[in-house]
Amino acid sequence: MSEALDPEVVELATKIFDLARQGRTEELVAYLDAGVPANLTNDRGDSLVMLAAYHGHAGAVRELLARGAEADRVNDRGQTPLAGAVFKGETDVVKVLVEAGADPAAGTPSAVDTARMFGKVEVLELFGTS
Repeated sequence: MSEALDPEVVELATKIFDLARQGRTEELVAYLDAGVPANLTNDRGDSLVMLAAYHGHAGAVRELLARGAEADRVNDRGQTPLAGAVFKGETDVVKVLVEAGADPAAGTPSAVDTARMFGKVEVLELFGTS
């Protein structure tokens, strides 16, 4: 049997995930600089980068990556932040992730597959594929 999580820890983690979703970069960075792991994930395996990327917050993604977050960390469904950004049409986030070395072929479906599925030719060009 696993130990119950401390409610205060759960509340803090929820707040940090919300900061990533909302793109509240300054507050998010303050928590990271105070010791919150850059690769913190929620109960679905979504990292802070995934949440910020999916919700279109390029600045937050950039700061997370600068503090050691993994650009290609997959969630429990095998999805990457890059594929999520492609799906949502967040081109600025896609550019930040590609510049940071995110692999367009990683994950299921990959960012390349997602771009092809939705006819996002401009994104495929960013990846150097067509």
